[in-house]
Amino acid sequence: MIEVFLQTLPFFMLVGCGYGAAASGFFPQAAVGYLTKFVFFFALSAMLFRFAATLPVTEVFEPQFVMAYLLGTVAVYLLVTMVALIRKRGAAEAAIEAQCGAIGNVGFLAIPMLVALMGPEAAPAVLMVLTVDLIVFGSLIVLIITGSRDGRVSPAILRTMGAGLVRNPMVMSIAAGLIWSIFALPIPAPADSFLTILGAAATPCALFAIGASLAARSAERVTVAIWLSTVKLALHPLAVGVLALFVFDVDPFAAGVMIAAAAMPTAGNVFMIAEHYGVAPQRASSTIFVSTVVSVVTLSAVLVFIGV
Repeated sequence: MIEVFLQTLPFFMLVGCGYGAAASGFFPQAAVGYLTKFVFFFALSAMLFRFAATLPVTEVFEPQFVMAYLLGTVAVYLLVTMVALIRKRGAAEAAIEAQCGAIGNVGFLAIPMLVALMGPEAAPAVLMVLTVDLIVFGSLIVLIITGSRDGRVSPAILRTMGAGLVRNPMVMSIAAGLIWSIFALPIPAPADSFLTILGAAATPCALFAIGASLAARSAERVTVAIWLSTVKLALHPLAVGVLALFVFDVDPFAAGVMIAAAAMPTAGNVFMIAEHYGVAPQRASSTIFVSTVVSVVTLSAVLVFIGV
């Protein structure tokens, strides 16, 4: 446990560095926004494209893996939704809470950390998790919130969902990389070097940006945040792990990557969605803060369990 904790510690030290820089005022929140844009649109997109373009499509999409992760995440999503509705929260608030409990920081944290700790062989599994999160659950949250307000699902909602996916650089970079892979196109040496250099910036910048963004968050509504963080850090990896290992017979290494990806703290974009629609942003912010802090310990325990 201590050895694995020491392996993950540098990643969280980068997060802490970003937090300290922003909390002290040395790194203003406006700068955090621009750094996040750089990671989102450039560095991380370059990394994802290169991963997808250099992998066989059969490795990036494995039906048993996708079903195990999808059904395990749906189970967690439904559990959190049910608890929220019992507490007499509306459908929109329940959807935000479900997103907090089921969607982890795969893009900014899982990709750099798991590829570094488990090797490039972890990339296909992480890409599958990220793709399901973005396409399925990224669309579902928009559908539920807008549908609950309008009382119906209109063509305009579907157009909004489609436009959101097209404008998402992570979705587009993975899609472009897969097309490149399908046609077995070579990446010219200068382009490959460019993608490698730019993609290498994703890890430190993404982790720094996570920490800096946490400085703007507070631990309000702590009871709910603890419940949602427990779901995200414990129940979610447990649910996908049981399905992957005992129901769908997923390859043990890929199942381990899936479990580790599911054990990531709540994704920062959940707050952006909550803020955009004006639905429980404090709850989302608090869950992101609590789950990220607690994951310093829980993530190490999960990595020990999967044998890193």
